[in-house]
Amino acid sequence: MFLRILFTQLWFILSHKSFLWILLFINIFGTVYGYDWYMWQLEITEPKFWIFVPDSPTATLFFCLAIIGWLVKRNFKLMEALVLITLVKYGVWAVVMNFLTLAETGSIGWVGWMLIGSHFAMAVQGVLYIPNYRFTGRHIAIAAIWTLHNDVIDYVFGQMPIYHDLMKFSPQIGYFTFWLSIACIGIAMWSFKTRLDPLQTNR
Repeated sequence: MFLRILFTQLWFILSHKSFLWILLFINIFGTVYGYDWYMWQLEITEPKFWIFVPDSPTATLFFCLAIIGWLVKRNFKLMEALVLITLVKYGVWAVVMNFLTLAETGSIGWVGWMLIGSHFAMAVQGVLYIPNYRFTGRHIAIAAIWTLHNDVIDYVFGQMPIYHDLMKFSPQIGYFTFWLSIACIGIAMWSFKTRLDPLQTNR
């Protein structure tokens, strides 16, 4: 009973319009910062691959669009499917990569810890807003194709985010990334099948 009351109160805050506006501005800032972060890699990337390089900021861009939908009382269903899959995937991926860098080099500095914190928050917010998602199996299928195609571009065509200290582990990282994508697609399918509502009301 206590947990149910606590979650109900938490959801009231998370779904409040004022909080969504704050979350939108935070994610807009993070998206802009993320694209700027990737500028050096985009400069050495063929233009045809540009859309596939800045993975994390593109995921937060999807989230920004989903939030805008909620603010105007609409569900951009494809964006929501992309949000759940890519926010969790790239949030977890970046956290793991930075801890691997720490294990490999012994230090990641304040920037590395900032990346761990911000990407962990990405994954968390993707999961927290599961009750708001209204995507269908068709939207999951499209988002899954996008996600797995991105993995092919990254690890077959060599367009993965560059972590200089980890490049020698690219095959292993690619294998991990593929299964992380499958796991996140599975989360989306589970979400679609259960349609959990924190207030346990019909919508």
